[in-house]
Amino acid sequence: MKIAIFSLLNLIFYEGLRDKGLSETKQKERKILPMKPLIFLYVVVLTALPTQATESLKLSTWNMEWFVSEGNKRFAPSLRSNADFYKMALYFQTLETPILAFQEVGDSNALTRIIGDQYRVYLSDRSQPEYAHLQFDNLNQYTGFAIRHDIAVKDVADFSLQPTSHSDRLRFASYLIVQPENSQPIHLLSVHLKARCTGRFEPKSACKTLKAQGKALNQWIKTREENGEPYIISGDFNHNLSYNGDWLWRDISEDSDAVLASKNVAAKCKVRSRNHPNRTHQFRSVIDHMIISQDIKVLSIAQNLYQTQDVLDYQLSDHCPITATFELGQ
Repeated sequence: MKIAIFSLLNLIFYEGLRDKGLSETKQKERKILPMKPLIFLYVVVLTALPTQATESLKLSTWNMEWFVSEGNKRFAPSLRSNADFYKMALYFQTLETPILAFQEVGDSNALTRIIGDQYRVYLSDRSQPEYAHLQFDNLNQYTGFAIRHDIAVKDVADFSLQPTSHSDRLRFASYLIVQPENSQPIHLLSVHLKARCTGRFEPKSACKTLKAQGKALNQWIKTREENGEPYIISGDFNHNLSYNGDWLWRDISEDSDAVLASKNVAAKCKVRSRNHPNRTHQFRSVIDHMIISQDIKVLSIAQNLYQTQDVLDYQLSDHCPITATFELGQ
């Protein structure tokens, strides 16, 4: 249909050009349209031709810091009042996100208190009874997703990023597939990697664990790319992947087309200082990240900041959310 319209327009335009040199009398006799209206017609029809619309996807990631219904005195940040929950609910509302990749959530009820009933909560499979041997006795930190009800979702099996360890109590990678209306299914991971190895690689346990997790993510990425499946990995990497030449980013992206969507996110998040609770602390680098396949384009991405006084008055989180809007491939 589109080819036929172009052919017709070109024919009309060509006839107008051919007759441009004819006399006014001859033009009137043959009733040839003047040149300017022909050009106008050509432009208007081309503009009106249907184009393939692009589709966008908005997603947030948020490490919520020991976010549980009932806290434990051993973990002070887990002890939240109703006012704390209310304030975190207000911050969640400002995200206006249909998809939340979360970390450090202990139970679905705690999350529902701040996100309401417009979302489905997908808590890590590690929270299920069959994985009781991989859970702690007091509090647990789970990854997962909260997905708005109007989004089509396929829940697939979560997995450990250390599959060779049968006693791994570290956080699983939570895995979902969402189906946008006009684009390919998007494979999503919510991750929380090993802490205490934020900079250069050192031959210590934390760095070795982090390296193994990076290699596992790399394998997952390469499988997605081999299958032609778009992907977004979000979460707390406990590491500055944006550092020039970073070793962990090399491991994660090796032999792949992975893109670090959060590479240029400015570190502006202020949280409560651990050593001086009446002061705030601003981190110098970003350790929460988003990694995307090359067929996904970043339209916007930034940290969602807390008000300084709220940081001092409420038990929020030691991480600010990051929210991104992506343009999806067709």
